[in-house]
Amino acid sequence: MDPLVPSPSTGRVFGSSRRIRLSDRAEDGRLRLDSVARYLQDLAMDDVDETGWGSPDHLWVMRHIRIEVVVPPVEDDRVELTTWCSGTASLAAGRMSLVGDRGGSVELDSVWVHLGPDARPSRLAGFDVYAEAADGRVVSTKLELAGPPEDARRTRWTLRLTDIDLLGHVNNAVYWHAVEELLSDHGPDPRRPLRARLEHRHAIDLDDDVELMADSSDEWLAVAFAVGGVARAVASVERR
Repeated sequence: MDPLVPSPSTGRVFGSSRRIRLSDRAEDGRLRLDSVARYLQDLAMDDVDETGWGSPDHLWVMRHIRIEVVVPPVEDDRVELTTWCSGTASLAAGRMSLVGDRGGSVELDSVWVHLGPDARPSRLAGFDVYAEAADGRVVSTKLELAGPPEDARRTRWTLRLTDIDLLGHVNNAVYWHAVEELLSDHGPDPRRPLRARLEHRHAIDLDDDVELMADSSDEWLAVAFAVGGVARAVASVERR
């Protein structure tokens, strides 16, 4: 697993402050994983909108994300969000740090595929505004997570209309809703430091019949989002 890239000393760095709302927290007070993913998504879109790399001319689809919960934000009321380009290929990778006002700390690394206005993959040309921060680093869209075994626990995952975003697919943050549900009964304690990863293989649509395939121990949780027995996305959570 590649080390996380530190914040650049030169180049574009985009930041924002956000109050943690009631709907962002779990019952135990911590900032949930789906809320962290949504914060990243919102900040990344604000960043590219400001530089002219946002919609409708440019669309971005997440390929994979890694969330390092260094200190779980439990008592924090606000978080400082920072994002920058950690590398490029024919797509862009954004990394974000989230630091709470009472000691919470989360670091993220994500890779986003660039699409043109026709929603087809499009090569990055003229991406100079992010070049200095990227510093020549190359990112990969390679997927690494293995799915759970065939004898994994299986449960139906019912989708709602509100789970679908503007591109017509299940939104990135929604996958973490299912992970949070599973963590309530299985896997590591989410109130402690952990590493969470999610890889998108194919999009999931509203009319798909989705089955969650999960396997776990006290140290880890693995889950596949399967349609017709084929994993469309795979997630893992483990203790740090």
